[in-house]
Amino acid sequence: MKIILVAGARPNFMKIAPLMAAFGERPEIEPILVHTGQHYDRAMSDLFFQELGIPEPDVNLGVGGASHAVQTAEIMRAFEPVVFAAVGIPPSRSAAATSRVTDDFPLLPFT
Repeated sequence: MKIILVAGARPNFMKIAPLMAAFGERPEIEPILVHTGQHYDRAMSDLFFQELGIPEPDVNLGVGGASHAVQTAEIMRAFEPVVFAAVGIPPSRSAAATSRVTDDFPLLPFT
């Protein structure tokens, strides 16, 4: 089963780390890590991935420092997932949850 994990900011990275580790131990689960790119410089992103042992994201959406509305729209355009794990606060989690509303697949929300 594929599980897409979406993170875009520092607090999200700390929540993603144990999920990626746990899913990595389950051969029946294929975790797919998506970085929304909200925090895009080394100090706000790459450093956390290194220190927390999070693998390189499978996808980086690169939404950058745009407005909340633009970030949300860009994130929503990117998804056609099977099962979704979204952590944290908007716009990452809200866009992930909203994009799946019209599709028939489960959402695993984490706060």
